[in-house]
Amino acid sequence: MSVLVWTARGTAKWLDGLDERLEVLEIPADPLADPRLDEVKVLIPPLMRNLQDEAYDLRALMAATGSLEFVQAQTAGVDGIVHAVPHGVLLSSVRGAYDELMAELLVAGILTSYKSIPHYVRAQDEASWRPEEVRVVQGAKVLYVGYGSIAQCVERYLAPFGVESLKVARTARDGVDALEALPRLLPLADIVVVLTPLTSATRNLVDERFLASMKPGALLVNGARGACVDTDALIAAARERGIRAFLDVTEPEPLPDGHPLWSAPGVFITPHIGSLVADNNERCFRVIRENLTRWVEGKPVLNRVEHGY
Repeated sequence: MSVLVWTARGTAKWLDGLDERLEVLEIPADPLADPRLDEVKVLIPPLMRNLQDEAYDLRALMAATGSLEFVQAQTAGVDGIVHAVPHGVLLSSVRGAYDELMAELLVAGILTSYKSIPHYVRAQDEASWRPEEVRVVQGAKVLYVGYGSIAQCVERYLAPFGVESLKVARTARDGVDALEALPRLLPLADIVVVLTPLTSATRNLVDERFLASMKPGALLVNGARGACVDTDALIAAARERGIRAFLDVTEPEPLPDGHPLWSAPGVFITPHIGSLVADNNERCFRVIRENLTRWVEGKPVLNRVEHGY
């Protein structure tokens, strides 16, 4: 007997050739009225940015699937769907699928800021020769706030620059301090890379006090979620203490036209493009295929989400 898997629209092709015990169908337009709703055991929800195009509420859909056992996210962070997953239903992410993509972008952002590339782009647009002093990454102290697989990849990519790594995470371990060490470590760091999941504990983690603890002129890099940073506090720190920032995520997002963050001094923004590459789906569904195979065979899945992330 086959197991019914509902997957987001437009994604079934990435699951061709799976174990014959898995029957993969795309989520119907009106899933709550579908006669097979009670048969669904595995759900692969749409990306959060695509949910607004759907005619159903994700929480209601999950609550209505009486046989649901496993929810597989298409993202590394699950803050957008974890609230909707019923108690007792397994939730897994694709953590690791985008590590290299994110690391490349964050390193590019660091170099862009240190070498004042936005200044020179504007100068070239104006056909103006305006040299200014730039900074050197070599020997910098880099503090990773959230030391998971992406942070480890960034650390490897920065190693040739001879930087010194400082690390904090939710749980202390060998070579990694707990978040409580931030007041001690922030004043030492030239570059602070935020890569924590978004939870109640990390929402607005980078607040006025956090930013005030950073060196004047230090660089904040946010590759986590926009809501991990207090936007108003960052704008104030940029204006008053010369804190610089490279942000691939913002709060709010998309960042509205005319928002003061766009023009904050020393802030460089990309519009959440960390995983926006041609083979995005291939990378994502490589992990999903592996997890579906593991699940149907009764083996532990990869990236099981516990304690909300």
